[in-house]
Amino acid sequence: MCGGFYCSRNSLICLNLMYIVVGSLLIASGIYGNRYTDLPILPSIVGCGIVLIGLSILGLYGAAKHHQVSLFFYMIILFCLFIVQFAIACSCLAVDQKKQISFAEEGWNNIPDNLKEEVQTTFTCCGFNSSVINDHPSCDAINKICCQSKPADDCACSPCLPKLKDLIDSAFRVSGSIGLFFSFTELLGVILTVRYRNQKNLHNSAFL
Repeated sequence: MCGGFYCSRNSLICLNLMYIVVGSLLIASGIYGNRYTDLPILPSIVGCGIVLIGLSILGLYGAAKHHQVSLFFYMIILFCLFIVQFAIACSCLAVDQKKQISFAEEGWNNIPDNLKEEVQTTFTCCGFNSSVINDHPSCDAINKICCQSKPADDCACSPCLPKLKDLIDSAFRVSGSIGLFFSFTELLGVILTVRYRNQKNLHNSAFL
């Protein structure tokens, strides 16, 4: 009968395997958005992904062995992670475009010149915003690409902000949506763990 000891154990194992996939998605989405913009909130998404993968390993061990101590710490940490991830996900989804640009500009000012050059080369742009002067390495090589049909003295590449807007918005929305959706699966994991800890193995008269 589903809802018994083995059903709860197998459900918890499957849930933790899913957490590994979710953690990988969180890490990938955070790195994807943070690669070119260095947004301050996205490393938190990556951190949640790393913690979730590590925690899922603990959960797999506790579920497979019905280990009471492992399951207890797994349950407590998972609930804390649910609160943190839920808050971060809501923050990502609540950030408007003006704040996104502000975060991105702050990140641009903090990244090294070699990364700025990589962004400029990738997106064929120069500098972050036209209103900011001397915020970028030399754009001579990039301008030659932008100005193949015009004299270089009368032509310059456009700033990177217009080309990064969609990437920045996508990074926030994807990270926030993934984090919000799967934070509720963590709450489900807490409930399932509480139930599983209190169930007895019919083939074993004592808890492990």
